[in-house]
Amino acid sequence: MDKHYLTPLFSPRSIVVFAGNPEAPDTQSPQARLVVEQLRDGGFAGPVTYLDIGMTGTLSELAQSRSDLAIIALPSEQLVAALEVAGRIQSKAALIISNGVDSALGTELHTIARRHGIYLLGPNSAGFQRPRQHLNASVLGPMAQEGSLALVSQSGALTASILDWAVKNKVGFSHVVSLGPNTAVDIAQVLDFLADDRGTQSIVVYLEGIRNARRFMSALRAAANAKPVIVLKAGRKPAGSKAALTHSGTIVGSDDVFDAALQRAGAVRVRSFVQLFSAAKCLASRFLPVGKRLAIITNGGGPGVLAADWADALGLELATLSPEGCAELKPQLSPLASLSALIDLAEDAEAGHYRAAINACAASKNVDGILVILSPKPGIDSSAVAQALAEVHPNVGKPLITCWMGDNQVAAARVILNNAAIPTFRTPEAAVGAFFNIASFHQNQQLLHQTPPPLSQLAKPDLEGARILIESVLTERRKVLTEMESKALLSAFHIPVTKTILARSANEAMLVANQLGYPVALKIDSPDISHKSDVHGVVLNLQNGAAVRDAWQDMMATVARLRPEARINGVTVQNMSGKTNGRELFIGVSTDQPFGPVISFGAGGTMIELIADRAIELPPLNQFLAQRLIDRARCAETLDAWRGAPPADREAIEQILLRVSEMVCALPQLREMDINPVIVDANGALAVDARIVIDHAAGGADNYHHLAILPYPADYAQEWPLRGGGHYNVRPIRPDDAQMLQDFVRAMSPQSRYFRFVSSMRELSVKMLARFTLIDYDREMALVAVHRHRVPNEDGGFTETERIIGVSRYVTNPDLSTCEFSLAIADDFSGQGMGSRLMLSIMDVARSKGLAHIEGLVLTNNTTMLKLMKSLDFEIKRYEDDPDFRLCVRAL
Repeated sequence: MDKHYLTPLFSPRSIVVFAGNPEAPDTQSPQARLVVEQLRDGGFAGPVTYLDIGMTGTLSELAQSRSDLAIIALPSEQLVAALEVAGRIQSKAALIISNGVDSALGTELHTIARRHGIYLLGPNSAGFQRPRQHLNASVLGPMAQEGSLALVSQSGALTASILDWAVKNKVGFSHVVSLGPNTAVDIAQVLDFLADDRGTQSIVVYLEGIRNARRFMSALRAAANAKPVIVLKAGRKPAGSKAALTHSGTIVGSDDVFDAALQRAGAVRVRSFVQLFSAAKCLASRFLPVGKRLAIITNGGGPGVLAADWADALGLELATLSPEGCAELKPQLSPLASLSALIDLAEDAEAGHYRAAINACAASKNVDGILVILSPKPGIDSSAVAQALAEVHPNVGKPLITCWMGDNQVAAARVILNNAAIPTFRTPEAAVGAFFNIASFHQNQQLLHQTPPPLSQLAKPDLEGARILIESVLTERRKVLTEMESKALLSAFHIPVTKTILARSANEAMLVANQLGYPVALKIDSPDISHKSDVHGVVLNLQNGAAVRDAWQDMMATVARLRPEARINGVTVQNMSGKTNGRELFIGVSTDQPFGPVISFGAGGTMIELIADRAIELPPLNQFLAQRLIDRARCAETLDAWRGAPPADREAIEQILLRVSEMVCALPQLREMDINPVIVDANGALAVDARIVIDHAAGGADNYHHLAILPYPADYAQEWPLRGGGHYNVRPIRPDDAQMLQDFVRAMSPQSRYFRFVSSMRELSVKMLARFTLIDYDREMALVAVHRHRVPNEDGGFTETERIIGVSRYVTNPDLSTCEFSLAIADDFSGQGMGSRLMLSIMDVARSKGLAHIEGLVLTNNTTMLKLMKSLDFEIKRYEDDPDFRLCVRAL
């Protein structure tokens, strides 16, 4: 049961082709002729049968044509009939190569595919290529060279262009998949397949749009956790929406959100077609830098300085050798060479000098990547230098990128570098940019491994009170909360706010001001006025009752003149913040289509749109993500000691961001929110003004359907007693459990490991550890039993250690109604009833997700597990594909 469900599509053992009458090519469409030609030229080893939908014969005769994959290249009016035939001969997957199929016909084809259980790539697909399998099921041109880079594209024209470029640049592919619009098998499912494919080391994606943000993020996170993923997205929309009711909705554009989503998924985004090619070059060479320190080796100062300048602009660090490394390298170079910032080999550099410099950088712990620049000069043999790089490249162990400047004089050298799979570029800026794109992968992996819970470890918010407030506003058929309601909602989540009271007359305003104490601020309260300052609806630092009365009267008159149609509730009176050295910040929430709510942070005040200082993150947040969100905004520099003011309390800002994340997770009705300004100084932070927009939401908050990233499901954590005393905790697995999980596997007996993994392996590989600990809680779950052991110290204290003593897991099957389970218990804790508890717990989780059946394979000689399954009312069946296993199935 370990084969991916798309294996029949991308790794078929047999193929049936519907492309018209192969004996009469003149009657076939151009696409059909090209598909047949590419299939024959590719050299696919399995059986290929050509069928005509007009064929005669009985159903039993048709059944003899059964295949894994049906390839359909016919006119639009014949597609339905061909797919029906493919279903009747029990094809497991189908590829429809066509163009111009509208959405109505596409929907009909999807329905037929679902009815027959067919995984359908297309319609309007240009097909795919599997060079290793010699399968060219496409109209993309000749078969690509074999390699480890996978290409997934939503544009057939761009896919063909990349394949043409790859021929000259010696870039090979494991898969080339062109999706096209209206395809049933979407980009998320293809990414899911490539994440598990052993022949794919890295993935390049061209994206125009997605249909389901949660499923896309789930697949992208899984793929990026296993291998580098580079994404080029087209269709960048202008920032903001004219219909937005808050600053957040105005300044946060969909492209900003897409950036934040990719970073959170651990993928890297490129901005141009040229950068995509650059990334493809580097990924094809299997470069995986672990940092951003780039060493630059050059034979000319000018190109080296250009590279260094561009590296600085991109936020890379210029790597330098240690004093010991310089002392060892210096005698091997020209007397004119310099080893200060750049490794300048001087104009008389030759192949041996380059070789020595590269070896020194490869051995240095201060270097994460190496850029080698060569300027063609009289007397230098550029091909000899290239050959030296080709020879040393296999032993470098770090990203090695080259820039052979010029054209005619270095053409032969570029051929040598391409043949050695060493990325080479024509300009220093392009080479540095390529390293930056790949180095960003390591940085984004830190974001990928963050799995925050929906609620932080801070004091619990008043969720019930918040929900009652929201529902009461919606009952009144309002969507914009008043300032007092907005601040009440913030207070329910323990966000500090200024005391605010509504006054409906000048006398009320004076009475309220006297109670609150001076100085005070007055602000107009109207559901129709988004930005109070635009209508002179804010007056600050009022010192006495007379000033309050006069300001109230002037404000009402001015607002009535500027916005006569606006409904006025009154004027709110509130204390001034009292933070003379405070910095004005902005924290907001907006809702994107399709990624859902996003949290933004930046400089606040009345000029927020003009300053446009914003950093964006997808919820949920934890402290690491909150700190990174603050650091990405330009205003972060003002939070340090600045112009005589002491450093601001960053922790107070982090706590407000965590509280806002809680609001977003718990309240799916939240659409837009401005907390502007948040004033922060050395003594804390205070929300001075807030505006919140809500709307009805489908589904409950506990399901988190409104979020693109599912929070850590802390609700499933439970504590259970051990026989003979003690206890253990059962909770969902976390990424930081990797070492404990590795220790658990190492401590298992060889027999227990074999029963669990059907392998003689002694430990989990790095990729398996990542796969088992960083999971998508939406489509799978792993519960770990954690035992804490306390040992007394000599000083009277205790040392506490944790270890995993059991793991149960399920993975949802493609039908979305069944799941496959696995179970493992530490040998020294067997017989404690832990297996039953973990299985019952994992079944409860699967049941809560709406799954109908749970199933799993158990080795026939694993009598203990089979006995457990029987005690839990599993039905134990023979497994037809392998007699060494039993299939255990139970309804949930």
